Amino acid sequence: MHNTNKETTSAPRALYIHIPFCTNKCFYCDFTSYVVKGQPVDDYLDALEQEMITTVSELPPQQIDTIFVGGGTPTVLTPAQMERFLTSVHRHFPLAEQVEFTMEANPGTTDLDKLKVMFDGGVNRLSFGVQAFDNHLLERIGRIHSVDDVYASIANARKAGFENMSIDLMFGLPDQTLTMLADSVQKAVQLELPHYSLYSLKIEENTLFHHLYHRNKLPLPSEDDEFNMYMLLIEQLTKYGYSHYEISNFSKAGYESKHNSVYWRNEPYYGLGAGAHGYASRARHVNIKGVQPYIDAAKERLPRLEQYEISEHEAMEDFMMVGLRLLAGVRTSSFAKQFPNHNLEQKFAPQLGKLLQAQLIEKVDVRDDTIYRLSKQGIIFGNDVFASFLD
Repeated sequence: MHNTNKETTSAPRALYIHIPFCTNKCFYCDFTSYVVKGQPVDDYLDALEQEMITTVSELPPQQIDTIFVGGGTPTVLTPAQMERFLTSVHRHFPLAEQVEFTMEANPGTTDLDKLKVMFDGGVNRLSFGVQAFDNHLLERIGRIHSVDDVYASIANARKAGFENMSIDLMFGLPDQTLTMLADSVQKAVQLELPHYSLYSLKIEENTLFHHLYHRNKLPLPSEDDEFNMYMLLIEQLTKYGYSHYEISNFSKAGYESKHNSVYWRNEPYYGLGAGAHGYASRARHVNIKGVQPYIDAAKERLPRLEQYEISEHEAMEDFMMVGLRLLAGVRTSSFAKQFPNHNLEQKFAPQLGKLLQAQLIEKVDVRDDTIYRLSKQGIIFGNDVFASFLD
């Protein structure tokens, strides 16, 4: 049966743009990113605009509610390049009046002039890659900023007009102790920002840390310590009035990341730039990763590395796996909206039954709707819960 539901036919209302340049490569990073020195940045911005033109002609946007500019480090662009880039976004995409426009920023690359250009260009949310409030740890993981840079960047951002800001913190780092993490969390909450994202270190292939790990030269905390770190983060941030709204994210009321919520609700989004991922019309794509190959391809066509259809069954699995990351859970009504020919409880009866019995999820009936969400125990064993929806 041909599926013509709204999810597969309407244009995405979210836009991700990738700026793949960095001042240096962090020791744990496997993202599509390249040290900016000697890179053809202006040619890249030309190619990005060309991809915008091709994209909107092939899948015309209605209205964009959320934009996220990630990297790399988008803030390595000079003020002039930044202004030019932001102008091109406004030229090709119709933005909602209340658009959430986030840009990732590195504390070492954000002076007041650049932040003003960003704010004047419509960016209204910043996500700072802070990782730790400890200079030794920052050096240990290959970050170029210091703790002082963090304070200076936040102060400059406030001066430029930004209120909606988030910082990333990492745990499970080499040589990191529970005491060090507690100190970082304390310093982070003293900044009184509306949002915090917390990530445990993952050892990815093709990184310096992967190389060191396999030579037994990476002294990582034990699994127990890492578990205690996660529990400490939950306890501390909750104590300071932050809502734990997603496995790795905490916010004040109304400051949840709208853009990331698009991913967690398995909704479509445009993905532009080298190595960017996108999801539209029930197809996922990944763009070409190298800077010059991306530039060359974008002149001729959409610079795709690969594109593949997502079967309805796979889309339903994705809906459950990413949706359960949100502590509000998944609703049977939202499932029915994305998949009008299916019923969530029938489709996943065996998985839901097992998880309920193991007390990893709970079922809540609300008027004409049913919610399935992680239990307190389920938050800790989230990965097991998500994996149970994979064939």
